[in-house]
Amino acid sequence: MTGRSPGQAFDEALLLIGRLNYTWTNTESLLVHLIAGLARTDKDTAVILFLTLNTMRARVDVVERLAKLDRVAAPDRARILAATRQLVQIAATRNRYNHSIYAFDPESGNVRTILMRIADKKDAIKMGQSTALDAGAMAEIDSAIQDLGGLNREIWAIIRDLGYPQ
Repeated sequence: MTGRSPGQAFDEALLLIGRLNYTWTNTESLLVHLIAGLARTDKDTAVILFLTLNTMRARVDVVERLAKLDRVAAPDRARILAATRQLVQIAATRNRYNHSIYAFDPESGNVRTILMRIADKKDAIKMGQSTALDAGAMAEIDSAIQDLGGLNREIWAIIRDLGYPQ
């Protein structure tokens, strides 16, 4: 992230991470429609279920378990499970940047992440893993945003194709 004025790289990183979070939230919220359709309920009830489940993993678990019911046709199940698998894969990137704080060097313009998680090892703990937010990391974030956009379109197609509440 060199060649920019100090602060410009930081602003670009924050803008991209904000876009990742927006795209993530927009896509994760589509699980409401899958819950409504799979549970054979209305959207308001599905919203209550979605909000009661306070982690993405719990929400995905409900969708996957409902999709595995015998009443769900195998091709429909396959589409839904493929979508939830992709969401879980993208979550790793999203979580890495969402659970970090950011350090900015005003002289060089370099940005780095500091992961706010504890990693329990056999006989020690690790915390504060730091990673440069360089061009490769920015490309990874941009790729996750693009993947989420495609996944969003696929989930909407599933919702429409299966006649789930919109």
